[in-house]
Amino acid sequence: MMYDETMIAPMRQELTDLGIVETRTAAEVDKFLADSKDATLVVINSVCGCAAANARPSVALALQTAGKKPQAAITAFAGNDAEATARARSYFVGYQPSSPQIALVKDGEVVFMLERHNIAGRPVEDVSSEIKKALETYC
Repeated sequence: MMYDETMIAPMRQELTDLGIVETRTAAEVDKFLADSKDATLVVINSVCGCAAANARPSVALALQTAGKKPQAAITAFAGNDAEATARARSYFVGYQPSSPQIALVKDGEVVFMLERHNIAGRPVEDVSSEIKKALETYC
């Protein structure tokens, strides 16, 4: 493991408190993504400042205010949940690994993606608005 679990526990909890399911293995990721026809929100969590300042708050705001919700939402912690992170990213065809990373996967395909460069330094409201638009469109 890359980071001390006691240090990242609150970072994990920010997402699990929203009802997002934590995945730590490839099998857990596949359970949600392999055969799902419904939209699944996938959040690659991270210790970086843009995850704390932008990604996690944006996901929270989007899920709390969107009219439509994904059928499922999962997360993996980059650096600690290496197997789950790698498996989730295997579904992100055409996208480079990024931490943080927020995707909406439907019918096994990425229909929406925010990478670190789309998240870092942007107002939470702007990032959240993009997530909400994707949820309204694909859920």
